[in-house]
Parts: sequence; C-alpha cells; structure tokens
Amino acid sequence: MTQRILGTATSAGAVHDLKLFRQSGVRLPNDTALIGDAGYQGLWRSHGQAITTHKATRASPLSADQRQENRVLAYTRQGIEHVIRRMKIFRVLKGIYRHRRRRFALRVQLIAALCNLTRARPA
Repeated sequence: MTQRILGTATSAGAVHDLKLFRQSGVRLPNDTALIGDAGYQGLWRSHGQAITTHKATRASPLSADQRQENRVLAYTRQGIEHVIRRMKIFRVLKGIYRHRRRRFALRVQLIAALCNLTRARPA
C-alpha cells in the first residue's frame, strides 16, 4: 500500500460516501481491489472487487471467520485512516469549512498533493 492520495471528490453538503463515489464517475479496472469502510456497503454490486466489513444483525451474528476478516480489513484500513488524518492536520479540512465553496475542491486537491509530497520525502 502506497498511502498516496490518487483522487479526491467533493460535494456541496453532507452526502453519503457511496453516493459520492458513484457521482464522482470514477471507473476502475475490474481487477483493482477497493477497500471501503461501513459507508461503502453495497459497493460490490457495481465493482466486483470491493471489500467492505461484514455487518452483524440480531438474526445473524458474525461467525468467527467473518470477525477475523473484519480484523484483517481494519488492520489494512489503518493506513487509509492515517492518510485521512494527515489531510485533517490542515485545519481548513478539520471542521466546518468557512471559505468560498467554489474553491473547496481546489483546496482539497492542493492539500492532497502536499500530503503526497510529504509522504514521498525521505525521512
């Protein structure tokens, strides 16, 4: 996992993760694996290689194998969450956005580029 930001998508307000992904128009090759959190339940319908956590219900609790798969996925997602944390270090993305909306997408892309540059820099 490279922990690099490959693309960004923004919206004018609160939008569900899966809806925003579908509206973004991102098309990936079918052999590319997508790792998503619980907000991406149902992504496998449009992309066969999507991996999301298993959800338990009252009628069907998770099996031991499903719990183990969730743990492995959580460990893998740690890197993704660290990238999101690096972006939120820039305070403009941390809370309520109080600047011009038309420049929000540009600022997100610039912050993503800065995060990628700092990640690529040798320690």
